[in-house]
Formats: sequence, C-alpha cells, structure tokens
Amino acid sequence: MLIFWEQRLVFLATPKTASSAIEMSLESLASAALQRPAQLKHTDIGTYHRHLGPWLKAQTGERFTTVALMREPVDWLRSWYRFKLRDDHEDPQHAMDGVSFADFANDYALEGGPEALGIGTQGAFLTEGLRRVDCIFQYERIQDFVDFLETRLDCAIELPRINVPPSVDVHLDTAAERKLRQAMAFDLDLYDTL
Repeated sequence: MLIFWEQRLVFLATPKTASSAIEMSLESLASAALQRPAQLKHTDIGTYHRHLGPWLKAQTGERFTTVALMREPVDWLRSWYRFKLRDDHEDPQHAMDGVSFADFANDYALEGGPEALGIGTQGAFLTEGLRRVDCIFQYERIQDFVDFLETRLDCAIELPRINVPPSVDVHLDTAAERKLRQAMAFDLDLYDTL
C-alpha cells in the first residue's frame, strides 16, 4: 500500500496485479509505503475503511481516494498458480509438487476453495458490501492506470518488470473453465464493470 498525503490518494495493492513493480516505481514519491508484512502491503478495502481511512480523514479533514488494479479473474488465478509453483520450495505447507493447473483451478472452484488455498478473491479485496475501491483499473489496460497516476502525481512513471513467474501449462478444458468461471462469477461481473 502506498499513501500519497498531498494528493489525498491511497494505492491498495491487489495481489498478483503488478503491485511490487508499482511500489518499486512509486515508493520514493509516496508519503508512506506499507510493504511488509504482506498483511499490511495487501490491505483490502474493508480493512482500509475500518482503520486507515478514518484515521487519514481525521488527520487531514479530507477523504482520500482509493485506487487499485484488478486482473481478469481466470488470468489472475493462472498467475497465482505460477507464483505458487515458483515459491513452492519456500512454503512447504502449501507444496505444489505434482499439482496441475486443472487441479488448482478445481480446488479454487470448491466451496471455501479460495480461503483454503490462501488467496481469497479479488472481489473480496476490492469490495465490501456496497462499498468498493474508488478507482479500479484493469490490469490488462495498465497504461490507463499509469496515465491516471501521472496526472494525479504530476510526474512521468515507468513500471519495471519484476516477479515474473515461470512459464507453465495453465490450460483448462471447456468444462473445467466453465466450472471455474461459475465459481468466479462475482469477480467476473465486477471486472466487466471496469
């Protein structure tokens, strides 16, 4: 999470949406950067509204604008899978040895699957009840997000490419993808509104 005090702007770092690259590029411009532990770096909108948002408003007398990225949901899950394969040796509790993407997607599509896999959903990160992040940009159109930031921060921004996961087979057959899309219906609907 990055806080831009003068601009009254907060970047919420949705996991698997280039948040590390964004933070690396913009940290020096931010008034505060919460990057460790992961729970702070990836503060969701509900936590922001309960804790940080009221504090920022009490300090400044103004409401801060929240901004975040959202990735196409199935592609987002593919990114999580590749990330977990890469970090498998560092997290023996969530070993991925021999787990195909089809298995991973099936586990995600089960009731309680997102929580069991420890990754949640983008919808839960970006929304809480009727409230949501003020400005959500599609990851696939990241230049729109960069243009927004360049205007708000009054500077040129270039994002580095970091944390690139390994290339692996992330194909799903038609039935498996249909099941996954049904399980991701809320996220897919949210994505379609952006």
